[in-house]
Amino acid sequence: MKQYILASASPRRSEILRNLRIPFEVVASDADELSTLTDPALLVEELSVRKGEAVHSLLKSSGRFSPDTVILSSDTVVSAGGQILGKPRDEEDARRMLRLLSGTTHQVVSGISLIGSDRSAVSHAVTSVEFAPLSEQDICFYLRSGEPFGKAGSYAIQGLASRWIRAIHGCYFNVVGLPVNRMCELYFSLFHEPFGM
Repeated sequence: MKQYILASASPRRSEILRNLRIPFEVVASDADELSTLTDPALLVEELSVRKGEAVHSLLKSSGRFSPDTVILSSDTVVSAGGQILGKPRDEEDARRMLRLLSGTTHQVVSGISLIGSDRSAVSHAVTSVEFAPLSEQDICFYLRSGEPFGKAGSYAIQGLASRWIRAIHGCYFNVVGLPVNRMCELYFSLFHEPFGM
C-alpha cells in the first residue's frame, strides 16, 4: 500500500485529499520559492518540483522514504493582465490584485508533482475564472475579512469571494489549490493504477 506524503502545509490541499478519503501525512516543504520564470505554467511546475524534492531529501536523510512512498507537491498562481499574482505581501498588495481581477477573466495555474522511489512526473492545470466588478466597498469588506491573505491572487473561491465568481471554465479544485483530475491522471500514467485505490 502506498504511503502518501503531502509536501504542503496548506489546509485547503489537506481538506481536498481528506475528501478523497486518501490517507496521507503532511510534511511541509521549506523550498525556496523565488524564481525568475515569467511563464505561469513553467513557474508552478518548477516550484512544485522544488517542494517535492525538498521533502524527498528530508525523508531520505531521516530514513523515512520507503519504496511505497509517494510525495505530492503543488504550487498555484493567478495570471491576470500579463502579471503573475502569488500571495499578497500586505493589504495594499492585496488591494492592487483585487482591483486587477475586478470585472475580468483570469487564469489560475497549478502545478502538480509526484515523486516515487524510482519515478517522478510533473504537470499543471489551468482554470479560467470570471470575476464580477468589485466596488471599493466590496474590496474594503473583503480585506477586513482577512481572507485574501495567504491566497494566490488574494482570494479564496470557496470562501467569501464566491459571491463575485460569475463563471469558471476548468477544474474547480485547481482554483482551490490542488488540480485533482490532473493529479489522478498523472498518478495513473506514472504508477499504472488509480490514485488512492
